[in-house]
Amino acid sequence: MLDFKKEIAELLSKELPDLYLEEIKEMIEVPQDSKMGDYAFPCFKLAKTLRKAPPIIAGEIAEKIKGSDLFEKVEQVNAYVNMFVSKEKLGKDTLSAIIEGGEKYGTSELGKDRTVIVEYSSPNIAKPFHIGHIRSTVIGNSLYKIYQALGFDMVRINHLGDYGTQFGKMICAYRRWGNKEDVEKEPIKTLLDYYTKFHVEAEKDPTLEDEAREIFAKLERGEPEEVELWQWFRDESLKEFSKVYDMLGIEFDSYAGESFYSDKMPRHEKELEDSGLMQESQGAKIVDLEEEGLGVALIKKSDGSSIYITRDIAAAIYRKETYDFYKNIYVVASQQSLHFQQLFTILRKMGYEECADGCVHVPFGLVRLEEGTMSTRHGRVVFLEDVLNKAVEKTREIIAEKNPGAENIDEIAAQVGIGAVVFNELSNNRIKDYTFKWDTVLNFDGETGPYVQYTHARCCSLLKRAGEDVSSKAEALGKSGDVDFNYLSGDAAHELIKLLYTYPDVIVQAAERYEPSLITRHIIDIAQEFNRFYHDEHIITENEDEKTAKIALVLATRNVLRNGLALLGVASPERM
Repeated sequence: MLDFKKEIAELLSKELPDLYLEEIKEMIEVPQDSKMGDYAFPCFKLAKTLRKAPPIIAGEIAEKIKGSDLFEKVEQVNAYVNMFVSKEKLGKDTLSAIIEGGEKYGTSELGKDRTVIVEYSSPNIAKPFHIGHIRSTVIGNSLYKIYQALGFDMVRINHLGDYGTQFGKMICAYRRWGNKEDVEKEPIKTLLDYYTKFHVEAEKDPTLEDEAREIFAKLERGEPEEVELWQWFRDESLKEFSKVYDMLGIEFDSYAGESFYSDKMPRHEKELEDSGLMQESQGAKIVDLEEEGLGVALIKKSDGSSIYITRDIAAAIYRKETYDFYKNIYVVASQQSLHFQQLFTILRKMGYEECADGCVHVPFGLVRLEEGTMSTRHGRVVFLEDVLNKAVEKTREIIAEKNPGAENIDEIAAQVGIGAVVFNELSNNRIKDYTFKWDTVLNFDGETGPYVQYTHARCCSLLKRAGEDVSSKAEALGKSGDVDFNYLSGDAAHELIKLLYTYPDVIVQAAERYEPSLITRHIIDIAQEFNRFYHDEHIITENEDEKTAKIALVLATRNVLRNGLALLGVASPERM
């Protein structure tokens, strides 16, 4: 597909021989107001070398390039050269690339032969898979899809929280107050009740904490009874988690959790000892990072039990040695920012600079409930499975009310309801905290997932109404670039085509910034611009050439909406 920025930069470079091509390309801007052109070139920077006022330079450049067939119009406005690209050239090139590319439009081979690991979701065994986990789960899944679209070899890791002192507490609680039948009937909710009861009772009897620590120490030593209970809790938890992953359509290549690295830690503890990095402090083992402004990292507790940074050191090195990753992305809440700064710094101090350089923490804001911060200790959580089921049920009710005779109502309700929840999570900048509210998540009006899905379904409906012959002709002419663009010269059509054209760039930006909301925002813009085109223009007309041209644009829009939703992990129903 034609790279207009590059073409414009090459044109300008002939007039500006003292500037490098890439330098010129970086200077080219896209005006926020389309009335100021599709591209603009500021001339302030040139005043010193050309010894002229910027508006004069802009006027001279505009005069020299306005004859190019790239443009419909070039004008000087103050110190800017404002360029309006040829609608026909942009339109033909864009529709051809989209219709020819199909599901591959927007993909590239930028990441060829490089491996990216994404660690996401990572719930704690024997604890609820609650609404707080959805951010890591859907942001990570989207980043996996975005990087995959750019040609990287991907590895999806669910780094389960299946180790640590909490398992001593869980086993202690189960032995004192639990029974097997209740756990097997409702594993997570029952184990949560035990965990909550432990903390209530421990406030009355602090010796329970010592008992739990001793139980975990036995687990670390591999005592059969403790290991058997831990394994049972893990297996039962994974059965429950899989229900949610199935609903979200999410899979993983590895469920290697913290426990996987327990036998790999001694090697790295020895490295820390031998290098003099690890010191003793009040019976515990630490790495002092005060000089780096990162405080003290606890490596081993005074009772000899490990802590999760020790397991993370082993995990990062194992992943580098196993996968030779280009990037190792951790999609983990912003609360853990200090932890990851400490981890990456320790890796560098240990001599694993290349490993540390490839590690990236992608933080995100917290989810709060209206009644306060969630707490598994106090049993104050909203189960994610309940959220998804409620979203599907509400969608089913809406569809039944608006379209009582709809076919496949259960399938569409699942696609739209779950899509609404996922899209809501990916709509805002990931770093922002937010309060979970049912009426916001399940709002089907405005800039939402259902709105984009409905626009996709509207495109499918128009293609069906136009008929197989017209749709096939539009596809063929779109691929060859022979669509009559006299019928696509309106403002709405042009603005829509510009958004379709820039979609591949948005994918790259989303990857570079680890920000799926850029794609969410872009496909909302496409949906809004398409609906303006739909309302401004009569698409299924008597004029065959006009109908074919407009259906080609409908087909291209459908493809990009479908592709964009797929990168978010959201389905694209053809009917709603």
